[in-house]
This record gives sequence, C-alpha cells and structure tokens, in this order.
Amino acid sequence: MSDTARKTITGQQPTAEVHRLDIAHSDGDVYAVDIRDHRLLVDQPEDAGGTDTAPTPTELFAASLGTCVAFYAGRYLHRHGLERTGLRVRLEFTMARDLPARVASMSITIKPPPGLPDERRPALLAVASHCTVHNTLRQPPEIAVELEP
Repeated sequence: MSDTARKTITGQQPTAEVHRLDIAHSDGDVYAVDIRDHRLLVDQPEDAGGTDTAPTPTELFAASLGTCVAFYAGRYLHRHGLERTGLRVRLEFTMARDLPARVASMSITIKPPPGLPDERRPALLAVASHCTVHNTLRQPPEIAVELEP
C-alpha cells in the first residue's frame, strides 16, 4: 500500500523519507561530504585560515538555492517544449554584519534562454520562485543538533 493510500485510510501523515549526508574531516579546514554516490568538498578561503581548495559551506548553501531555481526554470521550459540552452541564473548574497554569523540577503536573477515568448515570462518566474530550496527558506525546517553519545 502506498503512503498516500495509507494516509487516506488512517488519516495520518505518511512517513517521510530520510535523506542522509555524511560529512568527515579531511585536512585542515577541508571536509568531505558524501551524498549518495557523490563526494564534494568544502573549505575556507585562505584569508579565513583555509586553503581555498573548494567552496565554503555558505557558498554551497547559496548554490543550492541558485541551482534549485535553475532546475525549476529548466523543467518549466522543457515541459512547455521550449529550449533550455542559454538559461542562466545569477545569485548574489551578502553576509550579515552583526551576530550571529548568517547570510543577510540573497538576490537571484534568471536570464531566460533567447527566444522565450513574452507571455511565458511571468509563469517561468512564478515556477522558478517556488523551488524546493526557496520554499524551505520560507518555511524553515526544524533543526536539531546533538552530540553522539
């Protein structure tokens, strides 16, 4: 029985699928992140004590939002038989000047592919503005940080 069917019968929410990422210290300020069968690294710039061999965690956070917007925009274009070649997204962010350390602002600009009909622009923007990462930032998840015994 599917979770949807189970929810309908029992009136309860289906069990959420758990996604797991494993992060391990690699060297200095470098950490390896294992996601399914993929590995990526994070580091800090040299002026922050790192070796600048990889993006920072904050840059990956911003990249997650920017690539999610791009993905949703691309899927919209594909779904409507429109060309994705030339689609670009630029994301700029600023850091807060006060504590706690955090991203203060983000600005996203979508450059649609050439030839996008004017009547499709509002819908493309609406779809891209409701990507999973953006929705998550609008309705933040519960976050628990704990030490393993």
